[in-house]
Amino acid sequence: MTRPIRARIDLSALKHNLAVVRGCAPQSRALAVIKANAYGHGMLRVAGALAGAEGFAVLNLSEGVALREAGFKQTILLLEGFFSADELPALAEYRLASVIHHAEQMEMLEASGLPVKLDVFLKINSGMNRLGFKPEVFPSALQRLQSSRSAGKITLMTHFSTADALKGASEAEGVAAQLACFDGLAAGLALPRSLANSAAILRYPETHGDWVRPGIMLYGSSPFGEASAESLGLRPAMTLESGIIAVQALRAGEAVGYGATFRAASTMRVGIVACGYADGYPRHAPTGTPVLVNGVSTRTLGRVSMDMLCVDLTALPDAGIGSPVTLWGDGLPVEEVAAAAGTISYELLCALAPRVPVVEI
Repeated sequence: MTRPIRARIDLSALKHNLAVVRGCAPQSRALAVIKANAYGHGMLRVAGALAGAEGFAVLNLSEGVALREAGFKQTILLLEGFFSADELPALAEYRLASVIHHAEQMEMLEASGLPVKLDVFLKINSGMNRLGFKPEVFPSALQRLQSSRSAGKITLMTHFSTADALKGASEAEGVAAQLACFDGLAAGLALPRSLANSAAILRYPETHGDWVRPGIMLYGSSPFGEASAESLGLRPAMTLESGIIAVQALRAGEAVGYGATFRAASTMRVGIVACGYADGYPRHAPTGTPVLVNGVSTRTLGRVSMDMLCVDLTALPDAGIGSPVTLWGDGLPVEEVAAAAGTISYELLCALAPRVPVVEI
């Protein structure tokens, strides 16, 4: 018998969530963000399900090459661009588009002597202050790129830092300031634009532009703390599930797990689940983190260990060895588990361990 843990990937949910993107931004092309192994869902698997997208956004050269070698013809964008000049021939060979976000990349491109021109996304630092050209140097950067013999089609892009902020909570939140900065720089330029992440796609139609870049929403999780995925019309693409492999009866005062961080106040039943932090479940998830057993909501108990965690079966008399457990996904939104663990759904999905079997439905 095999260990019962597995991750179910619902391909129809991925397609449904892309359709939600289309409904929100019907005039825009979609760059589906599938970096980080498609947020833990499997890059090539997800690309196949989202083959209707006009493009894919990945992190680096190896991911772009893997997509091309798998037969994908769409635009493929490297979100951090190239890191050294020796990557440029492969970008040209595989027709990969690159973000340009600092002058050194420009210098490498100018000196490359490539046989073909690379499509580039010129990144404006409109306030995120991670990557991109500051507003005062953007005009010269654009002019330099337009003069480069190795640069092909140019798209202007930026990235929002607070598109997911609670709307109306503060005038400093949202996208207004960054959008005004970007629009001021792009005014009069007949160049395609790409600004909107998942939160902006859902909340700020004025940001949609020519290319939208959906990420977390494709996987059926909400980018907002105050709005559920279900309320946004999204369906979970990953369900992490396992089973009860042992049951313990605790007397009042007895503890369970490492560190004895949970002690029973009265007699109770505890189920041991085949899932731990080596599978990608967060070790820092506290007692009370929600979990489903036999489809019924209950809670975790004590400290998560490497291969196991404990759940409260006291109110579930029919649950026992072999009972199915849902850690997140169908019936239990991943963002609820993440909130209980003091993190975000992105981290949980991306942390799915390679040892967890994956099945497609």
